[in-house]
Amino acid sequence: MINIYDLSQVEIENAITEIGEKKFHAGQIWYGLYRNLYQRWDQFTNLSKSLRKELENGFSFGAFTEKDCVNTADESTRKSLFQLTDGNLIESVLLRKHDRITLCISTQSGCPIGCVFCATGKLGFFRNLTAGEIIEQAIHFQRLLAIEDKKLTNIVLMGMGEPFLNYENVLRSVRILNHKDGLNIGARRITISTIGILDKIRRFAEEESQVNLSVSLHAPTDELRRGLIPLAKTYSLHELIESCRYYFQQTGRRVTFEYVMIKNINDQPIHAQQLTDLLRDLNCHINLIPLNTTDHYPGMAPDHSVMKEFGRILLDGGLTLSFRDSQGFEIGAGCGQLAGRNR
Repeated sequence: MINIYDLSQVEIENAITEIGEKKFHAGQIWYGLYRNLYQRWDQFTNLSKSLRKELENGFSFGAFTEKDCVNTADESTRKSLFQLTDGNLIESVLLRKHDRITLCISTQSGCPIGCVFCATGKLGFFRNLTAGEIIEQAIHFQRLLAIEDKKLTNIVLMGMGEPFLNYENVLRSVRILNHKDGLNIGARRITISTIGILDKIRRFAEEESQVNLSVSLHAPTDELRRGLIPLAKTYSLHELIESCRYYFQQTGRRVTFEYVMIKNINDQPIHAQQLTDLLRDLNCHINLIPLNTTDHYPGMAPDHSVMKEFGRILLDGGLTLSFRDSQGFEIGAGCGQLAGRNR
């Protein structure tokens, strides 16, 4: 049975006409899915009973179930564990801050990259998610927010997995999430995060998309980065930066670099100066993120004073930066903590 969320509006139109129905019904289905957030075919009362029956026999309403969820004490963060139809697990995180409601979405079950400090990488890789399985994460939380008369404002594809190793499904899901008649999440409110898949960065630069690009850097030298990120052994930082430069030249949009700071590993003044030298002539922004602890990695976050000094050196070198909160770290919902398992 086909997951209805895997289909674009045009593909729904084709499916409808193939069974002898009028094309305009596809618009009714699309509106019911993404605006009314219907969960069953019998809710589509503007469709005939016979068409609803055909749709019920051919198309499913989802590919996972929520197995568990946990909230922070202040309810600013909610982490949900979903089980896919084949038994694999993924996690998604809803983050509330002032009027901003951000959903962190997974694109793979597990992850093949294996960053040493990341709990997801420790699991290994199981499979790519379909576009529908990516979209459903947003639909699930949009339904919950609708009860409060609220909506998602931002989407970040930064959960479990490497988005650019599931490129086609990720871009397909982003187009649907951004669709003006769908969830209508603005392209500039969607961010795709990658560890640095060079050919896909260049391909993404040519998509003519306003979606944001974030690159997980984590180190200012090849030697240090290759110790933290196994995939980095296949290419150099110079090659990565050149791919990011190409992205900026093609799009005019700056790249955001994520830099997880680990005590006594990549947080020293020399590292800050090396990072400044690496990025000084590239239009970019840097997010400094304190390491979130996990069971399998002994590293710790630097003291606040160390992070502040690191940031000062970057600012003095002409770079722009933010100190990113580790929102949800206490429930295992922070960057690098998603492990796809029951509590």
